[in-house]
Amino acid sequence: MNNNLKAYESTSTLGLSQVDLILKVYDGAIAAFTEAAELYRKNDLNAGYEKMEKAKKFVTHLYTTLDPKNGGEIAERLGKIYAFVLSQTDIAQATKDLKIIDDNISVLKNVREGWQGLKEQQKNGAENKAEAGNNGAKSEFVTSA
Repeated sequence: MNNNLKAYESTSTLGLSQVDLILKVYDGAIAAFTEAAELYRKNDLNAGYEKMEKAKKFVTHLYTTLDPKNGGEIAERLGKIYAFVLSQTDIAQATKDLKIIDDNISVLKNVREGWQGLKEQQKNGAENKAEAGNNGAKSEFVTSA
């Protein structure tokens, strides 16, 4: 059963763009923080702590996969945001302060919106290229091959 789950999870990421994969990581972090807050509200501290650890893994992944060489100032700023979220997570785990968790969720949702906007720009750019390639005729089928 566990192998089937791993195969499904692997298949669910095949063919996704880099931006789509990044969005999935944000979704995972946001969901884990949301679940942790709910567990802390129910006074299930151990399970809440585990969800916080899971959220930290997602944010750490975002942080460690930054490419400062190609990302420049944006990568630097994202690195600072991720470092802030990680440090706030440590404080939230120690204090069980739900406001800190909610703030982390807000920060991540805000940055995720930026990535979603980038995805839309890329999509619109691809559509415009397809239209230009067809002398202005709208294309129903676009391929990268």
